[in-house]
Amino acid sequence: METIDRFFQLPAGSSFLFGPRGTGKSTLVRAALPEAVYIDLLDPEIHRSLSARPELLRERLASSDGPPTVIIDEIQKIPALLDLVHALLEEKIGYRFILTGSSARKLRRQGVNLLAGRAVLTSLHPFMAAEMGERFDLDRALEYGLLPVVLDSPDPRRVLDTYATLYVREEVQMEGLVRDIGPFSRFLEAVSFSHAGPLNISNVARECEVGRKAVESWVEVLEDLLIAYRVPVFTRRARRALSAHPKFYLFDAGVYRSLRPMGPLDRPEEIGGHLLEGLVGQHLRAWIDYSQTDTRLYFWRTRSGVEVDFVLYGSRGLCAIEVKSTGRLRPQDLRPLKSFREDYPESSVIMLYRGSEPLLRDGIRCLPCEDFLMSLVPGVWPGEAT
Repeated sequence: METIDRFFQLPAGSSFLFGPRGTGKSTLVRAALPEAVYIDLLDPEIHRSLSARPELLRERLASSDGPPTVIIDEIQKIPALLDLVHALLEEKIGYRFILTGSSARKLRRQGVNLLAGRAVLTSLHPFMAAEMGERFDLDRALEYGLLPVVLDSPDPRRVLDTYATLYVREEVQMEGLVRDIGPFSRFLEAVSFSHAGPLNISNVARECEVGRKAVESWVEVLEDLLIAYRVPVFTRRARRALSAHPKFYLFDAGVYRSLRPMGPLDRPEEIGGHLLEGLVGQHLRAWIDYSQTDTRLYFWRTRSGVEVDFVLYGSRGLCAIEVKSTGRLRPQDLRPLKSFREDYPESSVIMLYRGSEPLLRDGIRCLPCEDFLMSLVPGVWPGEAT
């Protein structure tokens, strides 16, 4: 695939760059910093030598001309290196470190010093529609997702089908996060049914035939590996009784499709709705991180079952977004947004659907989903450019 410019911008100083495998972290930093010293901890020889003697990093950098920029890829593989990086930054010689990782679990669980605030935390996500421009196709994004490693392949379906095996299961085994990989593999399939919905730990545990505590731990593993995330309920100045359970999402539409078992009892329209909602969710998360805004992502659900898929709240405003995988809107499709607007009259409300024309119904902007995603760029409030 030809190079696609990303919205992500590296900070001027040292930084952590976290993101799931396959999002293009290594490609991005090496292209942005071609003269940097590059240390790939996925290389077995490099991993062995630095695991045995982390101080070799200091010796290697001492042999460089001047204080260089240093990229350490997959820093979670050797957490002990962070102590040395911290010491080098404390010496104020002028080093700049870019530390990439696809998991923060070991770094946090082992109490590793995350450089005491001397490195900015940043995130890289799958492609956004606006990054791809004319190459973006909504149907293809729903089929294969937007991971660069998938879209760059001549056989994206095979890459997706092996993503969980080659990455998630191997990563889990290598880091010793799960004792028995068999039940965890069943868990991956079972939890995929919770995508774009409330996460019922007890139901997933029953399906996997394991204890509730094991499932709770495995969900945390997925979050630490950046494979999944949870969206909390929006409760500011709540006027109604609201749901207490967050919604669960896998980070990429294609990964969800590859993990979700399909059979004759599955309704395509239900899966299509979950795919579209998840695709919008991953775009909103990327927009928040790349915009460097205080906006946060929520959803809204009353105990009576009235639900709005996404709520954006921050100093720039309050916006409710409902997603419908349909080409024709019915009056009842607008009711959740009307209920939200009744409780929060200062909010903007947007309906996203699979139609081709922007509409205004009962004061609610109804936008084609593809147009909305294409207009979503960092720094521009969602919906303003459409």
